[in-house]
Amino acid sequence: MGQVVSKTDFEYKYDDEPHATRRKEILEKYPQMKELFGADPYMKYLVPLIVTFQLVTAYYIAQLPGPVIFFLAWALGGTINHNLSLAMHEISHNLAFGHGSPRMNRFIGFVANIPLGVPSSITFKKYHLEHHRYQGDETLDVDIPTHLEGYLFYNTFTKLIWVILQPLFYTIRPLFVHPKPMENLEILNSVWTIGWNYLIYQIAGPWALAYLIGGTLLGMGLHPMAGHFISEHYTFIKGQETYSYYGPLNYIAWNVGYHNEHHDFPYISWSRLPKVREIAPEYYQMPHYDSWCGVLYKYITDPEIGPYSRVRRGVPKTEAKKVE
Repeated sequence: MGQVVSKTDFEYKYDDEPHATRRKEILEKYPQMKELFGADPYMKYLVPLIVTFQLVTAYYIAQLPGPVIFFLAWALGGTINHNLSLAMHEISHNLAFGHGSPRMNRFIGFVANIPLGVPSSITFKKYHLEHHRYQGDETLDVDIPTHLEGYLFYNTFTKLIWVILQPLFYTIRPLFVHPKPMENLEILNSVWTIGWNYLIYQIAGPWALAYLIGGTLLGMGLHPMAGHFISEHYTFIKGQETYSYYGPLNYIAWNVGYHNEHHDFPYISWSRLPKVREIAPEYYQMPHYDSWCGVLYKYITDPEIGPYSRVRRGVPKTEAKKVE
């Protein structure tokens, strides 16, 4: 079963999330950083091209033997669908068409959502912006695992299961930690995605749809691209709550690895994030990663790391019991 995780609770802080303070300080020193603000001019063209490639690929892959479909759903479909989920991340910050065109940003988010098979574009935006604004908040930041996850996934084997099931936890965790009423756009997002699922099923068959949805689930689990889920905010080093990754997968991940840079300046598009580090290098001389596979391996095997390896802002569970 592997070594038992030593952490039994989160690391608690009582200050504000760090990036707003860093942003203010960097802008005072480097006002030219504002010139990087704004949407990427090519994203609105790249997303439909990637979606088209994925749909056409699914049509032909569906004609292959089952084991080959499964492997390609992980290796190819999982990579492309994870790319599209990260495109939705950029789009949630209005970085496809800019802040002046919210409807077009929502529409391109719907387009990116098509091959994933699971409606998520609008719901992701609804929760993700709070992750930025209230990083570490025990209720509002649903990116943080629950105490139940920390209790259940406590050794090497169970952490492996947790990594494989990450898509499930990212889906259901908000419903328990911070439930919100469904918005009209979420209903429209669901109708749109389910409608496309039906169309794909009718034109390309059930195996094409299985390839796409399977790619979404496999690509967000035990997959190199999914290493960013853990690398971004898990405290491999005590006290540091956001980490950047500067490895090659950034080229197909919309530079999401530049995560300190992204949290410092969430309105700078993916293509300009490397310039943030170039302009203000002294602010990014901190521990970082060069391998998401290495992050996954260390998370699973290191007894010092587990679901509790996150910074929370709030009252520790033990202190809360004392108050009661």
